[in-house]
Amino acid sequence: MTFARLVAFLAWVGAVGLGLTAPIAGAQNYPVRPVRVIVPFSPGGAADVPARILAQELSKTLGQQVVIDNRPGAGSTIGADIAAKSPPDGYTLLFITNTHFVSAALYKKLPYDPINDFVPITEIGNAPNVLVVHPSLPAKSVKDLIALAKAQPGKIDFASSGNGSSQHLFGELFMSLAGIKMTHIPYKGSAPAATDLIAGQVQVGFPGIAIVLPHVKTGRLRALGVTSGKRSVAMPEVPTIAEAGVKGYDATLWLGLAAPKATPREIIMKLHGELVRTLRQPEVQKSFLASGTEVSYQDTPEKFGAYLKGEATKWAKVVKDSGAQVQ
Repeated sequence: MTFARLVAFLAWVGAVGLGLTAPIAGAQNYPVRPVRVIVPFSPGGAADVPARILAQELSKTLGQQVVIDNRPGAGSTIGADIAAKSPPDGYTLLFITNTHFVSAALYKKLPYDPINDFVPITEIGNAPNVLVVHPSLPAKSVKDLIALAKAQPGKIDFASSGNGSSQHLFGELFMSLAGIKMTHIPYKGSAPAATDLIAGQVQVGFPGIAIVLPHVKTGRLRALGVTSGKRSVAMPEVPTIAEAGVKGYDATLWLGLAAPKATPREIIMKLHGELVRTLRQPEVQKSFLASGTEVSYQDTPEKFGAYLKGEATKWAKVVKDSGAQVQ
């Protein structure tokens, strides 16, 4: 053995003795077992469907099964808390949306920090919600709905997928900008909220497009406006809420992935690379569009992190200005 090789060997032995090589080796071999993605929403919702599309494709590219673990409740805070307290080894990830920061503003005492307890990976997509009404409500447009609500303050109910959800806050923002008052009815997930909306138990909702598009097409629900600043590819005939008369209204659901803090950078970068490659696939983009979501991602985890900090500030202000409260 040459002197140079001897020095390298002794350095490696010392590193092993200190446990310094384990994280790198683990990251290089990652993943060696199934990866869990916590989706803090109920199955079948606007966030759950794209998550399952991604999980299926990532299982192929990573060579290990990617399992969706739905942990709905309390405005996504139940699932986020589980993820924050999970080992930072890359085997538990968290699917996040705007709700991650909406809840931070609504719930004053969270058992985790929505920014500092997580490492950003990347955004994966964004999707508008849609303002829909049950046909029994005599509102054919956004202006009609506003007029009805002004004539009957608090008499019209609007459903959401839960306190602190995007549907909740999108409704609060609508009321704030339109100068009206409706009664918020929180459900435990998108599916039960949509079920009661279709049945006419509640009159108004702001669900994800994919959830209600079939029912809009059959006339069981009436779409009045999409929540984004531009029209949706999924229903181009429906105006934006801003176009329909509520100036300045723009609320889009974004979707992304994060990991518990202290997850090795090598793992974060591998996941980022695999996610971006997956999102670039035409078939994945097509599947996303079918679910009402458009693919979007950042070049680096750091850019996503900067975006998240801006979102935290933005939604805290929206919560404050709208007067939204957890019931």
